[in-house]
Amino acid sequence: MARVYNWQLGREMAYWYPEARPRRQFAAVFDTNKCIACQTCTLACKTTWTSGKGQEYMLWNNVETKPYGSYPLAYDLRLLEMLNGQQWNGSRYTGQTIFESAPAGERVLGWRPEEQDFAYPNVGEDDCAGEVDGGKYLSLPHLNWFFYLARICNHCTYPACLASCPRGSIYKRPEDGIVLVDQGRCRGYQECVKGCPYKKVFFNPLTGTSEKCIACFPKIEQGIQPQCFVNCIGKIRLAGWISKPEQARADNPMDYLVHIKKVALPLFPQFGLEPNVYYIPPIHAPVSFNQQLFGPGAGEAMKTYRNAMHDPDLASLLCLFGSTELVVPRFRRQGDLAIGSDEKGAEIVRVPLREPVHVRPAFDAKNQLVRINCP
Repeated sequence: MARVYNWQLGREMAYWYPEARPRRQFAAVFDTNKCIACQTCTLACKTTWTSGKGQEYMLWNNVETKPYGSYPLAYDLRLLEMLNGQQWNGSRYTGQTIFESAPAGERVLGWRPEEQDFAYPNVGEDDCAGEVDGGKYLSLPHLNWFFYLARICNHCTYPACLASCPRGSIYKRPEDGIVLVDQGRCRGYQECVKGCPYKKVFFNPLTGTSEKCIACFPKIEQGIQPQCFVNCIGKIRLAGWISKPEQARADNPMDYLVHIKKVALPLFPQFGLEPNVYYIPPIHAPVSFNQQLFGPGAGEAMKTYRNAMHDPDLASLLCLFGSTELVVPRFRRQGDLAIGSDEKGAEIVRVPLREPVHVRPAFDAKNQLVRINCP
């Protein structure tokens, strides 16, 4: 096995192929604090890509309720138990990844879901941790809590699906780092389904091949964000391009959120895949739970997000989420305006940091009407 550097672990690790980063890497940031689990993203993806026969159970995009929700069933808990604990020393991961802990004869530590595991897409929905008894009151962090976790393929730097495939039918596009399945080479061995720790590769029993999220690459090639991004009601998503930490640019939205402010974190970095979808942790959930999902930086990320109202640059970037269907490679703040631009600096969109508030009087003198609140 080759030795590759995983900056999310703060160390080198074992991987089946030498490090070969794309010319630029597709990335995304999801703000969990704004997700309302309306599932519009799920339906946008479903109706676009997986409405055919053999795809009925496929959810390339799904939204699950934490701490109890998961799709497929207990995908995360099963692998965490198989890893038998994960150890961090500061920002350095000292435990084993799924590549380093693979049993003899296997490339990746993993498991293959049964058909029944896909039968509960709404398990745990809106179920909160703990019970609400008489005398309880609200506090931060919440005593009783849950939050929504939207998930797509992470288009990892070191994909487990790619490492698992004995046919070499899974590849990363060198131009944008999007991970795809070559349907012509795939023979349906389902090693990718077993290997992906996020369970975002699905087997189509009718075609006999595996399928997965393609990051809507036909839209990305035109500079447009994926379907689940542009249809998001809560405006929780932003797509772009991420650099290595030492090459981070302050005017790159992905770099600013991930490398500079460190407010957006990867999901289960201890698995070792260096995923490229990042999450702003929920500020009302316990730090310990967020650290299990997003790594040791979760506590500081929560503090940074809470302070966004006093950080105009961060606040301006958060205002750009969902403001345009176009990919926003660059951003800047100009007074009370957030401005997104393309690679050449041409303006794409501008958004005010604060929307104007208009208070209408209860009595409309012009129309001689009394305004009332409808129940």
